[in-house]
Amino acid sequence: MTEGTGWGSGWDNQVIGLLIIDAVAGTSVGALIGAAFCAGTPLEEMARIGEHTSFSDFGRWTPSWLGLATNHRLEKYLARLTTAKNFEDLVTPLAIAATDLNAGITIYYTRGPLVPPLRGSCAYPGLFVPIQYEDRTLVDGFLTSPVPVEGVALLGVDIVIAVYLEPSSLEPPRTFTDVLSRSFNIIQRHADLAWRQQADVIIEPDMKTFLWDDFTRTPELVAVGEAAAKEALPRIRELLGSDSSGAGGIDAPGKDVISRRN
Repeated sequence: MTEGTGWGSGWDNQVIGLLIIDAVAGTSVGALIGAAFCAGTPLEEMARIGEHTSFSDFGRWTPSWLGLATNHRLEKYLARLTTAKNFEDLVTPLAIAATDLNAGITIYYTRGPLVPPLRGSCAYPGLFVPIQYEDRTLVDGFLTSPVPVEGVALLGVDIVIAVYLEPSSLEPPRTFTDVLSRSFNIIQRHADLAWRQQADVIIEPDMKTFLWDDFTRTPELVAVGEAAAKEALPRIRELLGSDSSGAGGIDAPGKDVISRRN
């Protein structure tokens, strides 16, 4: 299972609750949700915490030349979701995608402490100050891996289910952050989406009515994610059946896009 970015809208990544998952890879808030899920946190508890989340829970305004805020508080926020400190503490394998700002490549983290790679993966450029970790300058993984399919491949999965959240709110932008995030979304929409060719199923919940910080609408976001996942279940079961009945993997007849963006 691979999970993309989205922040407030990322809570509908809880489509993972409808499936049996062998490994997870996540970018940005997808990495946060993935860490909690892989640690065994109940989905109901994740939704409850998400509904009562605000920017100050994970960010603090500290304007500087490198960003407007720091996400240092993300460490305490993760502790609300799970007591796991290291990748090795997780019950399901996880890969966190972050972008090396200097090299312009994706770095996948699967071992060691969770917090530094997570903060790097969530360091939205221009908003959050980049994270210095292991001689790298890390920013949000969405820049190079909006949906980190390579991460689950590194963990050895055979069937890749991608969850792609494309914020497309019809509301006018309200803040600098809205302008910044929508600008990146436009770039992403026109970028090379090679990850689509590597996913067996792509689940795309309908995000038109949601904003990036719609935390109070978490129940609605979860419902939207569940609806999209349920629509994909027949195709997923078909793939699982093909995988179990043949030697050497799936006879993939083609990639399915499950979209509810009507």
